Amino acid sequence: MAGNRQFSLDLLLVAGLVILTDIFVLVPVLSGSFLRTVLGLLLVLFLPGYSLIGALLPARKDLEGIERALLSLGLSIAVVPLMGLGMNYTDWGIREIPVLTGLSIFTLLMCGMAYYRRRQLPEAEAFEVPIRTTISALKAELLEETGTRADKALTVLLLISILASLGSLAYVIGDPRDGEAFTEFYILGPDRTAENYSTEYAPGDSGTVVVGIVNHERRTVDYTMEVRLENRSLPLPENQKYISLDHNVSWEEPVTITPPVEGKNMKLEFLLFNETEKNVPYRNVHLWINVTKEA
Repeated sequence: MAGNRQFSLDLLLVAGLVILTDIFVLVPVLSGSFLRTVLGLLLVLFLPGYSLIGALLPARKDLEGIERALLSLGLSIAVVPLMGLGMNYTDWGIREIPVLTGLSIFTLLMCGMAYYRRRQLPEAEAFEVPIRTTISALKAELLEETGTRADKALTVLLLISILASLGSLAYVIGDPRDGEAFTEFYILGPDRTAENYSTEYAPGDSGTVVVGIVNHERRTVDYTMEVRLENRSLPLPENQKYISLDHNVSWEEPVTITPPVEGKNMKLEFLLFNETEKNVPYRNVHLWINVTKEA
């Protein structure tokens, strides 16, 4: 077993990024900053997979650095939806804070497991990010008289391409175009999950659907919501019919539905209009419901 070795630099960096992401999401003063978006992307697309790879494959010989990075991306894309699917069946649902908490706990636990497993290996065999070795090799590739000119040119071109890609990604995230403004509009079951919708009614019965709106229009928007059953408008209270939201503000409330007519496979529509178009729905979702005496 290796001696009293310090915590691996890469795992320490991953844990630090997780904690920093939590701070930027939870602290209101920081939650609107550009760094929150960058850190959030890392937490969703890379860090869970990297920590999981570290826990599963702690030895240097198990996987090369580039392969680890690519597999970390793929595993993160697999882990995050699975975690979201599992949380959908809990009381928390798929919400920002529960998802952030779940991803943070998972990533930190995997970092701890990776650190423990690396300590069980001889120091020469445990995986570490070879930062100094990589820098030295890069200097040798570019400055020393080794390799052909074509190899050096390809190396420089690769570095420029990577830097240009990172710069473009940072620009797109930090300065989104006006055409990317949008509004989220969705419905959930009464337990605030994407299932168990009220679709079977007896005459006179009422059901509950949770309706959500999230404004990403980068401006305050005055919305109008309408609920229709077979093109017939159903009554809504004023605070659910007219909704004004600032940018990045969400609205989610239970809406009670009392079908006034009987029938099968009737279309229950939830229509959202914005302030500029009052006749054509800006967003819409629907359910198919039955209202029968046998319900």
